[in-house]
Amino acid sequence: MAAAASMATSLTLSLLPSQALRGSTRSLTITKTQRRVSRRAGSSLITAKFELKPPPYPLNALEPHMSQASFEYHWGKHHRAYVDNLNKQIVGTDLEGLSLEDIILVTYNKGDILPAFNNAAQAWNHEFFWESMKPGGGGGKPSGDLLVLIERDFGSFERFTEEFKSAAATQYGSGWAWLAYKANRLNVENATNPWASEKDKKLVVVKSPNAVNPLVWDYFPLLTIDVWEVIHYLFIYAVFDI
Repeated sequence: MAAAASMATSLTLSLLPSQALRGSTRSLTITKTQRRVSRRAGSSLITAKFELKPPPYPLNALEPHMSQASFEYHWGKHHRAYVDNLNKQIVGTDLEGLSLEDIILVTYNKGDILPAFNNAAQAWNHEFFWESMKPGGGGGKPSGDLLVLIERDFGSFERFTEEFKSAAATQYGSGWAWLAYKANRLNVENATNPWASEKDKKLVVVKSPNAVNPLVWDYFPLLTIDVWEVIHYLFIYAVFDI
């Protein structure tokens, strides 16, 4: 997990302006994956198709933290497979036509996960992951409302980065570490009292297994790192030319 901790160091310096809190934390919005609605010529068949969005920078832009070969494999194969498989799963079902976020919530099914959840959540997670990074080491220490909340809820920016790196390094197997805004009393598992008080509204660092993301707990994700064990194998293959 050392690689995850190393990349987390870079990621925690990559809070993009588009992800900062503007004004009240109630104004947070979640970007939705674009969908294309198409009608086949001479047919009444209509399908809603999620599309694989390209990263917001070239595939070699994150080197040396993420090699172009790793990025091509991760985005071009894994992320693409989640999107393609999701499109196949939802055709002709009640999920067709829903937003990606709604599909995630419906198929999470309060923990009794339905088949389309993994592909839907991983498609969303990966698009959010690419947006959580930028070339050149990121934007450094954030400012404005985001910094105020980080210092309030973690004590300091430095303490936040340590907690974020620790969450990534200690996530066993595949999963994610997140910085998220918690606006309720729903914990990672079941909640006994969903009504929020002011002290419940805060930034938190959480980790999640496999495809699970904070949307299913009604949190607002702000930053993530993918704890992806396959990256170690790609590195070995590249070094030893396997």
